[in-house]
Amino acid sequence: MTLFFALAIVAAWLWLYRAMFEYLGALAAREDFRLNQLLLLGVVALIARQIHAGQWRLRFHATPRFYPLPFLLAGGASLAYLAAERFLDINTLSAILFGVASYGLLGLYLTPSGWRQGLPAALLLIGVLPFAEHMQTFLGFPMRVATAEIVRQAFAGLGIASTGTDTILILENGVAQIDSPCSGVKSLWTGALFLLAATWLDRRVVNMRWLLIALIFAALLFASNLLRVAALVVSAQVLNLPILAQMLHVPLGILGFGGASAAAVALLRIARVAPTHFAAPTDSAPASRYWLAPLLLTSILGMGILYAPRPHTGLQRNEPQWNLPAALQTTALPLKPDERAWLTRDGAESATRLRFQWQGLTGSMILVPSRTWRAHHYPERCFQVYGLTTDESHAQLVAENFSARAVTLRDPKSAARLNATYWFQSATRITDDYGARMWADTVAPAERWVLVSILFDQPLDANDARAISFYRALRAAVARQLSN
Repeated sequence: MTLFFALAIVAAWLWLYRAMFEYLGALAAREDFRLNQLLLLGVVALIARQIHAGQWRLRFHATPRFYPLPFLLAGGASLAYLAAERFLDINTLSAILFGVASYGLLGLYLTPSGWRQGLPAALLLIGVLPFAEHMQTFLGFPMRVATAEIVRQAFAGLGIASTGTDTILILENGVAQIDSPCSGVKSLWTGALFLLAATWLDRRVVNMRWLLIALIFAALLFASNLLRVAALVVSAQVLNLPILAQMLHVPLGILGFGGASAAAVALLRIARVAPTHFAAPTDSAPASRYWLAPLLLTSILGMGILYAPRPHTGLQRNEPQWNLPAALQTTALPLKPDERAWLTRDGAESATRLRFQWQGLTGSMILVPSRTWRAHHYPERCFQVYGLTTDESHAQLVAENFSARAVTLRDPKSAARLNATYWFQSATRITDDYGARMWADTVAPAERWVLVSILFDQPLDANDARAISFYRALRAAVARQLSN
């Protein structure tokens, strides 16, 4: 009977999280996740080494036993997983909850000391998931805004006038962009993995003192990144020495990360967070180990039945009538079935793709209105789907309060260079930052936004007057549509 319940619980658990295996399989096979795959191999090797050296002793119970923290982790993370799948549909978040819940379930079969000792290793395994990109989207934008505002205030204190548009600082000498690499999110992700590895190798436990050290470490990483960004802006824009900024970019990042990491290791050792040894648990009621297995099986099956992914909304049948400028010549480019299915899954209201000709410029563009940020992907990914690689991406200030994203692309087959431009526009604002578009949805009620994405047939100069006039004409056309 014990073996039956064990196998049944494992089978029910895999059934509950069945949606995760396609995603995890893709992570294991896709080349763009090569770094995460290498990190996973390294963590697995580290775990094997610790077990072989006797630093992590695994002692299993034949039947599950009730330990409050593992039980709450398994149940709470599973309920959060159901909610995330139903309302958010963010694969990486669901994978994180799967990892947390699974380690919680494992804790019902391990001794408390072994489970606590292995917690850093479990967090390491979860940490190698490619959620740095999601962190860049969800946390990167507010961190970039905070960085830009702090740098702007510092400049004001030094008598250097500057204004801001989202994450762009406008100074007298030019425009300084506080872009994705300036957010410090990758440093936080790398730092978290480093701290967890150091914690496990030094046989420390995760408790309140450890969390305090982690917070101090995160603050040091943010401060070092802030100083680096300020130094780069001063070098490139204030002193007008862009070459110096390029020379300092990588060394300042390495020095800041190295100093913060050294401080974190010193704090771990000063705090003397020694491993805790637990006495062997005793059952207050001998029958508890027998009722827990049926309860677990029933609860997991119940959650599996309740599982429901986020519904697909579908595209509207009627395309909107865009009041485009008379000088703009366009021809419809209907979407392919798989392209429509992609947009349908993510909640676009419609999608209008056109060939265009404007003052000698030719290319294609797509207009995607939606009230949800899910329908507005990074356009760079769309270009990659069509076999183009991104060489450069930067903000371009087209006009006051109008920033667009200028992208330089390359066709690997012909080595041809192409240019693309995109922005996100609502009735009240325009931004080139996907993070800003996503955070705008936190405002209730959600605004209607339009993604404007343009791919030119020929390379362009950054300040081409024809392109600038084209962007302004499109902005006016989208504004008219949004006002209807």
